Amino acid sequence: MMDQELRYANTAVFYTNGEALEIVKLPIPALKSGELLIRNACTTLCRSDISTYIGKRKEKTPTILGHEIVGRIESFGPNTPCQDQRGQELKEGDLVTWAIFASNPQTELAERGIPQKAEGLFKYGHEQLTETNTLHGGLSEYTILHIHTPLAKLKEDVPVKIAAIINCAVATVAGAYRLLGDVQNRNILISGVGMLGIIACAMAKAAGAKTIVAVDVEDERLKTAKRFGADICLRGDTSYATELNALMGKSNPIDGLIELSGVGAVMEYTLNLLGIGGTAVWVGAVFPQPALQLDAEKIIRNLHVIKGLHNYNTEDFVAAVVFMEQYYAQFPFTELVYDGFDLAHVNEAFEYALKQNPYRVGIRF
Repeated sequence: MMDQELRYANTAVFYTNGEALEIVKLPIPALKSGELLIRNACTTLCRSDISTYIGKRKEKTPTILGHEIVGRIESFGPNTPCQDQRGQELKEGDLVTWAIFASNPQTELAERGIPQKAEGLFKYGHEQLTETNTLHGGLSEYTILHIHTPLAKLKEDVPVKIAAIINCAVATVAGAYRLLGDVQNRNILISGVGMLGIIACAMAKAAGAKTIVAVDVEDERLKTAKRFGADICLRGDTSYATELNALMGKSNPIDGLIELSGVGAVMEYTLNLLGIGGTAVWVGAVFPQPALQLDAEKIIRNLHVIKGLHNYNTEDFVAAVVFMEQYYAQFPFTELVYDGFDLAHVNEAFEYALKQNPYRVGIRF
C-alpha cells in the first residue's frame, strides 16, 4: 500500500491551445483488476504533443499529454500479471516502459497483428480526462496502466531519457523495418531525418544495410544522420535524383524506402527512386492532405510495394526494447534528448521545444 501522502498525483492538464497547462493534484484511484500503478521517471515530448499544444492537432480535452514515458512499478492491482512481454518477472521498483496502446487481444484485428487498431483501443497521452478515466498520460507523477497493455522491464543501465522514446519513436521505426523486410546488404533510403529518421539510420546500420541514404532539407539533421550510420546524406526534397544516381550507379538501386517527411510531393518523388522490386513504407503522412498523383504503370511494371504504418504492434514494441538495450551506447542517443525540465516547468518545456526545435525535450520527475 502507498502512504497516504502519495494518494494524489501532481499532473499537468491540457485544456486548449493558447492556454498554459495547469498543474493540479489528481486523486490516485484504487487499482482495478489487471492494472499497474507506475511512478513516472521521464516523459519526452513527441511531435504530436507539440502539435496538440499549438492547435495543429486536436484531442478530446481536458487531457494529460505525453505518451513517450518510462517509469517504475509502484504497485500491482488485483490479478495483474507479474511477467512482462518477454516473460521476465515483474516486481515493485522495476524500471519499465509500455506500448502506446492497450486493446483486447482476442479481437479480429489484434489476432491479425494490428492491436493498435483493435476494438476497445486505449491510447496513453490521447484520452480525455474524466473522474473515471484518469492518470493516462506522461505529464503526471503517475500513470495507471490498463489491462492488456504490452509492458517491458528494462535493463537498469539504459538512461531514462533514452528509454522514454522507446514506446513511440523507436517502436514505430521498428514497425517500419518489419514491413520493409530484411535490409541486410540492401540499399535503404530514409526520407526525413527527424527523430524517427535518425533512429531509422541507426537501425539500418545495426541490421547490416549495404548503403544508407539520408535525405532532409536541414544540414544539421544530415550531419546528425551521418553520426547515426548514414553513408550518403543528400540535402533537398524533390531535386536530388541526379546526384543520387551519380553516387549509387544504375546497377546499385534503392531497395527499400522509409518515408517520414509526410510531404505529398516528396512521397511521389521518392517512390520513383526505388529499383525494381523495391518497397516503400510510408509513415509520416498522418494528417489530411491532397491526394497523391502516382504512376500506376510504373508501380506495376517495377513490381513496387507500398505499405502504410500508423503506430506499431506488440512485436515492434518488443523489438524496439531489444534494439535500444543493445545499441543505446553505440550511438549518441543521449545527445538527442534535452531533459532540463521538471513538471513544474512543463510550459517552459513546450516553449523550448518550439523555439529551439531539438529532437526531443524531456520532463524528469
